[in-house]
Amino acid sequence: MDTQRDKSKIITYPPETLRTFTVEAYQWIDNLNFTIHPEECLKNAEEYIRIAKEMFLDAGWDGDGAIELMWIPPFMLRSSPTAELTLGVTIWHVKQLEDGVSWLLSPNKIAQFTLVRNHVSVDE
Repeated sequence: MDTQRDKSKIITYPPETLRTFTVEAYQWIDNLNFTIHPEECLKNAEEYIRIAKEMFLDAGWDGDGAIELMWIPPFMLRSSPTAELTLGVTIWHVKQLEDGVSWLLSPNKIAQFTLVRNHVSVDE
């Protein structure tokens, strides 16, 4: 198997690690052709999805839409290159159906990619 296409290598942390991630709202991500269903990558995807759902709801998500994964290539990250970051970052994503706002769950330990243009305040 081509290790660069092995989806089981995308998520390398236990479900509870999601609780250390940051949730942000972003308006709008309309091309979902490149999202991946967590079930394609994880044998225990339901555990991860349960925690991601909880975190999205706590941040203000309406609870609709499918939770998926998105890969962010390393050149999109504002950070010094490290061996870990050459793989890019996989973030958790859900697109809210009512208004199209995307909710993103990403690791704290890396420099966040730029969410300045079109960033949504939860209070809006």
